[in-house]
Amino acid sequence: MTASATIYDPLRRKQVARTPEEEVRQGVIAWLRDSRHIPEGLMESEYGFIYNRRHYRADILVFNRQLQPQLLVECKAPGVKLDAAVVEQVVRYTRVLDVRYILVTNGTMTHFLARRPDGRGYDYLEQIPEDLQAVS
Repeated sequence: MTASATIYDPLRRKQVARTPEEEVRQGVIAWLRDSRHIPEGLMESEYGFIYNRRHYRADILVFNRQLQPQLLVECKAPGVKLDAAVVEQVVRYTRVLDVRYILVTNGTMTHFLARRPDGRGYDYLEQIPEDLQAVS
């Protein structure tokens, strides 16, 4: 039996190519929905935006009930190292997408960051705060 070449993305409501990164993304979507009780209607995958006149896509963006972005998720394939360059890429996105939290994962390692109270930058957190589900 061969593995399926596609996987269903409930946010885009369609089958998409099954890549290692996509499997990580679908795992995060399931975790946000099932463990953090964030409705799929408040999440969007492959969210497009423009930064410095270039088009980018956030892997997953989670909104609050007022439809303001709250969490930016960047998914990498399991073999991709989550180094400072990867985190800086995501922090750069927050210049456009003003989010409270950032999650960067490759499925085996995860970094979680929260915006500083003064709004100037992000700090790494030891654990994912319980109020993440408050965005729903």
